[in-house]
Amino acid sequence: MKKGMKKYSITLLSFIALLLVWNQTEAEVSGPPTIHLRLLETTDLHGNMIGYDYDDRRKTVEFGLSRTASLIKQARNESPNSLLFDNGDILEGNGLDEYAYRSHPLDMANVHPVFKAMNTLLYDAATVGNHEFNYGIDFMEESIRGANFPYVNANIYVEDSNQLEEDDLNYFNPYTIIEKEVTDTAGEKHKLNVGVIGFITPIVEEWNKEYFRGNLKVKNIKETAEHFIPVMKSKGADIIVALAHTGLQSDKGLEEKKGNSVQALSKVNGIDAILFGHSHSVFPVKDELQKVPGIDLKTGTINGTAAVQAGYWGNHLGLIDLKIVYEDGEWKVKSSLASIRPIYRTIKNKKKEVIPADPLIEQIMKKDHQDALDFLKHKK
Repeated sequence: MKKGMKKYSITLLSFIALLLVWNQTEAEVSGPPTIHLRLLETTDLHGNMIGYDYDDRRKTVEFGLSRTASLIKQARNESPNSLLFDNGDILEGNGLDEYAYRSHPLDMANVHPVFKAMNTLLYDAATVGNHEFNYGIDFMEESIRGANFPYVNANIYVEDSNQLEEDDLNYFNPYTIIEKEVTDTAGEKHKLNVGVIGFITPIVEEWNKEYFRGNLKVKNIKETAEHFIPVMKSKGADIIVALAHTGLQSDKGLEEKKGNSVQALSKVNGIDAILFGHSHSVFPVKDELQKVPGIDLKTGTINGTAAVQAGYWGNHLGLIDLKIVYEDGEWKVKSSLASIRPIYRTIKNKKKEVIPADPLIEQIMKKDHQDALDFLKHKK
């Protein structure tokens, strides 16, 4: 092909692509109000606020929220409307968490180190994981009191030992409804009520039985969702996001108790998106284990419901992009696309960073990181 023709062809293709995008945007502007909402997820951080391995005493590019934070800022800049969530397992798992538990008094003046970082990133809501209970209920309560965002969970209840379901009390607020100001494709402002509900795998009741026995009990995820989703709709939720600290499949030991997996939760009517964790996996990804009925890896849906899982320790950021259209007097999710973004890649057997760490998070964590190192150096 001649050079002039090649240049002409590239220009023509670029023009056609631009025309297609313009036509799509033009259709959205002239049609019913349309919102593009981006949901962002971190999960199973286990105290890893920076890229440092407290076991091996070395820096690393393989994990750390300070690097994920750069992905979060990048993803926010790409979308006019976004919300950020965490899926639990943050208060136990590394040297920083151990330091916070054993030597860090927690009160209004002393916030748990992990929340210093998370508050800076302006999370919108979170749910608890099973490791939140490893240091006991009191420590968990004292810690999350330092979060500048709501914690939700719908299936942990106060143990009253009376066998009656109707008077059971939720231990946490089961859900929250975020009144989000959003901008549609025509530049108009709207109020979107985003309902956020949390769930945890019931295996936590067994794994932390010394704290749960006589104090707390955990109910079936799917049955709990079927109860609360209509309630949330009646309270004005336009769309509903589930934060599920449970895996794609149920934990071993729960096989007999159906309804405690993400697969089961995805079949509940009214849930528009599921952000999940616990199993330290990523979704969607080309994996033989994820090639099961009901899963679409191209769009990242499970039984038609948008879903994402962002790995662990901050090594990935999870994203769900929702297209929401106002029809027949209500907002409806018309399409979705789930994806994951890694903080590093392996090139020729070497780990290479995809994005640099956020300097603000690094600075905020500097003192607590050094105090944790001093604590670990002198601990018996």
